[in-house]
Parts: sequence; structure tokens; C-alpha cells
Amino acid sequence: TYELEIKLAVGSDSDKKKYSLSDLQEFEQHTVVAALQCAGNRRKELHDVENVRGLTWTGGAIGNATWTGVKLSDVLRDAGYEATEETLGQHCIFRGLDGDGAGTFYEASVPMKKVMDQYGDVLLAFKMNGEEISRDHGYPVRVIVPGHVGARNVKWLSKITVSNEESDSHWQRKDYKSFSPAVKDSIDWESAPSIQEMPVQSLICCPASGSVLSSEVDEIEVTGYAWSGGGRDVIRVDVRVGEDTWYEAELEKPLDVTSQRAWSWCLWRATIPIPTDADGDIQISCRAVDESYNIQPEAAKNVWNVRGLNNNAMHSIILTKE
Repeated sequence: TYELEIKLAVGSDSDKKKYSLSDLQEFEQHTVVAALQCAGNRRKELHDVENVRGLTWTGGAIGNATWTGVKLSDVLRDAGYEATEETLGQHCIFRGLDGDGAGTFYEASVPMKKVMDQYGDVLLAFKMNGEEISRDHGYPVRVIVPGHVGARNVKWLSKITVSNEESDSHWQRKDYKSFSPAVKDSIDWESAPSIQEMPVQSLICCPASGSVLSSEVDEIEVTGYAWSGGGRDVIRVDVRVGEDTWYEAELEKPLDVTSQRAWSWCLWRATIPIPTDADGDIQISCRAVDESYNIQPEAAKNVWNVRGLNNNAMHSIILTKE
């Protein structure tokens, strides 16, 4: 039988409360459309610049879904948590049921200020796209922390602890951090903060790089996704042909998107004329701009880091015209 344990203080059992799945479902339910992105999304492009540590993801380590559940802030208040200026400086630690068999379980944390923000939309989710959340995606309960790196959206949630310190797990303290390009081998893990919100991002999904265009084609449709962390709305996607010819893409957003609560990705499309003098390879690139006017940097070499994280350089594909 599933139970979620909530502890309001580390090392104390007096402030502990347990909730069954049916208990959680008694709270007011909310639905949020949110994208979850791995910090290693597009790591391969950094690896192509210089070796990095980690799986060489291309652009598919991101997904968008409709999540339904209850606000974690409501459950914490029911458990006795009181939000004050002092307690909002604490951290909320999430532990999953996925362990290594030797007593170590996956664990991550986020600032309590995010959890208790009435507009932060942190959910204990038990539905995904209108259906019971699947085992692969965290059944029976997964925490959804919109706008934050995927690693903080812990699956198979078993325990929540309020702490004065962030989680001391490997995945919080010695992973999911980005460093100066000067760092190659010896990493001082305490020198960088844990990744929480993520930078603005976009990617060309279609056509695929390496596609061959007929000599008769005079325009193509380019489509992709764009997203920014922290709920920052994407306000523009620029598409470039070659080095200096720009076009502005058309954005497709959820109807209810609001400033600073834009948790969902947006899809975009642009119809691009193929230059009449084009012959051989044609490079097409994209970049997104969010509502804080953060913009993607030019090239992967400019964001290289030894862990291969947070690659949000402009994305490019190469097409060949016959």
C-alpha cells in the first residue's frame, strides 16, 4: 500500500505525517502543462567540441505533458508547515523509491520558496495526459516542479523532508552542476550551485539534418520546439539561413500561458525560401528569446563544460540541395 511520508524537520519523528494516495486525492486538484528537460539535453554537440562526461543525448531529452495532481503547498500546510521569512529559506527534499539495493535512494531538492509560491505550481502528480500516471513516469505519485531541471521532478515519490540544507545526495551535490570551460579533470563540486531553473532553449525538429532537397524545391517548412526555465515565456524564435538571412517563426502556445508561468514548451514553424543560388549544403539555425530577453548563444563551444550540461547554443542543421 502506497504511503507518502512528510517530515517537517530533519531527524525528528514528531513532525511526521503519512498520506495514502486516496488521502492526497482528497485535496483540491490542479492541472499544469509543463515541459521537463534533462540538463544533459543536446550534450552530444558539446561532446563534439571536446569530450564531456555523460550520455551523448541529442535533442530528445525533453518532453511536454499535462500533469494533474494536488499542490504540494496545500499538503505541506495540512502537515503543519508554516511559511515564514525564515522557513522560506529552507529546502524541500524529495526521495524516490528507486534505490541501488544497498539503502541509497534517488533524492533531490528545490528551494522551499519555489514550493510555497502560489504561482509556482509545484504538484504531487498522479495523472499524466488525463490518465493514471504510468510506472515509467513515476506511478503512483511524482513531484512536478515546473520550470526546473528534470532531475528535481522526482519519480516514485516516497518521502518529503523540509530541511535547512539542500539534499546531500550525490545527484544534488556531485552532479547536475555546470562549470567553467577551464575545468577539465579535478572538479570542486562545492564551487558551483545545483542546477534548478534552466536557460532558454530551442531546437529544429524537422527537417532532419542531412536531408536532401530536390533541385525544384524553392521553399521548405522548418518546425521545432522552444522553452525557457523559470516560467519565462518564449516571445520569439528566429530562424537563420546561412550566416546572415533571418526569418521570424510563428509560435504555437497554450491559450492560457501567462508571464512567469509559461511552463509548457511552445512549438514553432517557419516557411523558409531556399536561395535561388543555393547549391550543395545549406545551413539552417534557430534561436529563441524569452520574456527576460535571454537569447541563445551562437555556438556550442561557447557553453562547453566538462559535464556537458545546459547546452542552449543555437541549434543548426545542414540540408543538401541537389
